[in-house]
Amino acid sequence: MAKLLAYTDGACSGNPGPGGWGVLMRAMDGDEIVKHRELSGGAELTTNNQMELMAAISALEVLERASELTIITDSTYVKNGVTGWIHGWKKNGWKTSAKKPVKNVELWQRLDAAQARHQVTWEWVKGHAGHPENERADELARAGMAPFKKTA
Repeated sequence: MAKLLAYTDGACSGNPGPGGWGVLMRAMDGDEIVKHRELSGGAELTTNNQMELMAAISALEVLERASELTIITDSTYVKNGVTGWIHGWKKNGWKTSAKKPVKNVELWQRLDAAQARHQVTWEWVKGHAGHPENERADELARAGMAPFKKTA
């Protein structure tokens, strides 16, 4: 059985500002790539964290059937949020431990629903550190942002 990997990244020009997200998906049989897919998109006015969330959401929502996959992100916000903080937020009615509303709650709820039908392992990788798949996800995120950037 092939191992499914999704490398995700978000980018923003200004925070908030125009932003993009990118996903590099690979099905691997050992060291051999048996399937390769790239996704990207963006928004005119967004934040880096929102684009990081959209990349992960998109990786999960594009899958047509329940799958086992590993999502590799360079966002500690996404990884820590989805593997830790989200459990408390849900228990507290989507409030933080300080009783404040969770930022980006609609995206967190969408990510929670998207991952519910899959078996997901979350991994963090240092961004902009020469990791080829993460660098490609970053390129895809920048490509997703491009249509929303104002040209001089």
